[in-house]
Formats: sequence, structure tokens, C-alpha cells
Amino acid sequence: MKVLVVGGGGREHAICWKLSASTKVDQIFCTPGNGGTANCSKTKNVAIDAMDFAQLISFSHGEKIDLVVIGPDNPLAGGIVDAMEEAGLTVFGPTKAQAKLEWSKAYAKDVLTKLNITTAQFAVASSQQTAEAIVKANSWARVIKVDGLALGKGVFVCDDQEACLEALDIVFKSGKFSDKKVVIEEKLIGEEISLLTLCDGKTIVPLLPCQDHKRRFDDDRGPNTGGMGAYAPVQLYERNKAAIENKILVPLQKALSEGKFSFKGVLYIGILMHQDQTKKDKLEPYVLEFNARFGDPETQTILPLLQSDLYDALYACTNGTLAPNQMQWSKQAACCVIAAARDYPQSSSKGEMLQLPQTTDSTLIFHAGTKLTDDGQLVTDGGRIFAAVGIAENMAAARENAYKFLSQLQNENINYRSDIAKRETWQSK
Repeated sequence: MKVLVVGGGGREHAICWKLSASTKVDQIFCTPGNGGTANCSKTKNVAIDAMDFAQLISFSHGEKIDLVVIGPDNPLAGGIVDAMEEAGLTVFGPTKAQAKLEWSKAYAKDVLTKLNITTAQFAVASSQQTAEAIVKANSWARVIKVDGLALGKGVFVCDDQEACLEALDIVFKSGKFSDKKVVIEEKLIGEEISLLTLCDGKTIVPLLPCQDHKRRFDDDRGPNTGGMGAYAPVQLYERNKAAIENKILVPLQKALSEGKFSFKGVLYIGILMHQDQTKKDKLEPYVLEFNARFGDPETQTILPLLQSDLYDALYACTNGTLAPNQMQWSKQAACCVIAAARDYPQSSSKGEMLQLPQTTDSTLIFHAGTKLTDDGQLVTDGGRIFAAVGIAENMAAARENAYKFLSQLQNENINYRSDIAKRETWQSK
């Protein structure tokens, strides 16, 4: 089988890497790919932009591609699946209408409300004046979210009214965001869980839960980013599994079965385990957001722990044959740490020579912001440069493996958080 993976980040490198392990996959093309996919088994980079639908379709027909896997959010929001399916291709991913769960946070909130799935109190505003009035009138309104896609940088979690007003100034006046619609939310307190699920239109199957670290610096300080690291499995999920299933997965499955909800591909569910001040001994699962594709760096974290065939699972989602027991997982632990440009997310790194340490049996590396020059040199090409993943029998050892690898990196213009999975290892003691 031939597979085309659309995208060029760490998520796509991890997908290519896992697909290459399938005995059913003979060749993988990654468009446009990166410095890591260029050297990935069975994989060849092709210089086609992820938003060039016509060229991607032409290439897929020419190479007789059996399965197209869409990685990033932008082409999904642009309707790439609709265009490819209309051209007779088999595609893993949601249609534009289904992907609206990600490209419109206001729409996602409406879906959650209709399905009676618990989410934070919210209001929607399409002007700065209206948004400011909502913030000033409601003490709960402390989270500002750009309605549309914002590369993981459109969420502002604020401590007070003044910070909210400053965030609204950034959204409406800075020119950083083309979308001028915002969702204003209640600020919930608790730990987050990333729960990725596969869906074939009628069956939803949860993947291995993990926990992402979105803030740039240690102890969850600094601006939100696309993700600075993640780990799996998560004890918090295991302790609250019944509540999460009953209050989130069961309603979604019921809505799918009854035709009240339509989706195929990866439905990423961002969950916050909120501690109600009136019920201090009880955590309640709230859905913070939906994404309509594999998460990054969640994908780099969980795919090394997948024991079953990824190709089989993705293909099953395209033809409605996904089985509840489709996915089998290792009992090991994975700790994924993102190495980023020093000034990320304010700026990225381009063209800087990159020498990476050697991986071992207990470490993996997935490239993101890298590329190969014409003479074969590896250079930086983005904000998040690569992911170092440590694998071990327990989280403490997995974390040690990841950071031991990173300690060998000799580049003062690349840095990383030092506390990924620290909470999990502390709770394990």
C-alpha cells in the first residue's frame, strides 16, 4: 500500500514512523515533510504545500495512493477531505463541516451544550466593545479564546479583569489574529488531560490518554504555545476513568449512533478535571476544547506505545469498520520533551546548523522545525525544533531517558522545559 501523509511537523514525522512499521505499507510520501521524515524508513518527502489541494490530488492519482492521512488543522478547515473524496481518494480525516469543531470554538461550545456534555460557562462576542462589556459584567469571565484557528496561540488564561482587557486588545488591535470573534469562558482550576479518539462515523475508540504542557516555561509560566511536552499514561485519567467515560464518551457514542453527531478521523478531546469548591473531594470532567486531528506533541508521545497496526486503524476509520478493540497499547511509559528555539513562541529559528545526539533503544526523536539543505545538512526551520521521547517501564525512568538525551545537545539557541512529567513522577512516589 502507498500512503500520503500531509504536513511537515513532529506529528507527521511520528505518523510516518509508525506507519512505516506496518507490513501492509510499502511506501510513504510526506508533503512537505521535514528533516526527520527525509530519513524515515519507507518515506520520501515531496515539496507540495499542505494547502495546495489541486497538486496534492494530482500527485495522489499519479502515484496511485491507497490512503491519504491529513495532519494539520488548516487544510482540514479549508476542506481538503471534501476535495479529495470528491476526486475519488480514500482520506483519513474529517470533512470541513465536521472539522468545524476545531476551527470554530463557538460552534464546539454549541455542540457540547446540545449533547449535554459539561463545559465551562461561556459567552461569545464579535466586537471588542461587546467582549469588554461581558468581561466587566461577569467575574467568572477570565479566559479569552480566539474563535478560529490560531496555531495554539489564541488562548489567554487571565487572573483578573485587567489582564482580560489586555488580551482583548491583543486580539482586536495587534493584527496577530485575522479572526475577530472570541469565546469568553469561565476560568476552571484543575489538571488537563488530552484524550485522542478515533472515529469512523459510528464508533468512537479512545486512544491512550496523555497530559500536555502548553505553557512555554517551567511551572506552567509564560505564554501558551503549540505544546512544550507531554507524557503518557496519566494516573489522573485512570482515577477518573468512569466519570470521563460516562459524562463524555458515552454521550458522544450515543449521539453518533443516533445520527445526532457526525465525525470521522481523530477527535481530540481536551479535558479539565475541575475541583468544585463546594465538593472539594470530587473532580468533575469538563471539556475545554475539541480538535479535529492528531495532537502535537500528543502524537509523538502515544504512538511509540502503540502495539497494533496504525494503518489498519486509520483505514478502518475511512470505511466504517473501526472495532472497539482496534488499538492495543504497551504498559510502558513515555515522556516527550519539545526542544524549541530560544525565543519561541515570539520567534523561530531558521537555517542554523543542527547536530543531534545519538538515540538509544530507550529514546526516540521526532523532527518538527528542521529541514535538509541541498547539500544534505540538517538545519533549523521553525519554532519547535524537535521532540525527544524517553521510553521506559515507569514514568521516572522515561523522564530520565528523555532528559539524558537532551543534556547532550550543544546548542545555546535551543532550550526546553525541565519539568515535563515531573508532576506525574512526584505523584507516583
